[in-house]
Amino acid sequence: MSTIDNFEAMLTAGRDNALLRFSLGNEYLKIGDSAKAAEHLRRAVEHDPKYSAAWKLLGKALTDSESWQEALDAYRQGVVVAEARGDKQAAKEMGVFARRIEKQLGLKSDD
Repeated sequence: MSTIDNFEAMLTAGRDNALLRFSLGNEYLKIGDSAKAAEHLRRAVEHDPKYSAAWKLLGKALTDSESWQEALDAYRQGVVVAEARGDKQAAKEMGVFARRIEKQLGLKSDD
């Protein structure tokens, strides 16, 4: 049984929470299924909107899916969350990723 199978079994058993959804999203990203990863990571941030690592990984999954505006929105929200939690490194990293997408989309950066 794979890690994904184990996590999916936990989900089926009713253990739905932010960490499980984050873990599933991370595992799906590892195998290149960014759409499935984004689905689980969206649920992770629904469970815990202050989960900065989940926002960052959601941004990556959406970037990998070439869902540029959604990725930008996730990174922007992630920056707000990370800054509020004092997670300066995560905020900085997501800010860099957001600016790259803004540049790609031809948007003017807020800073």
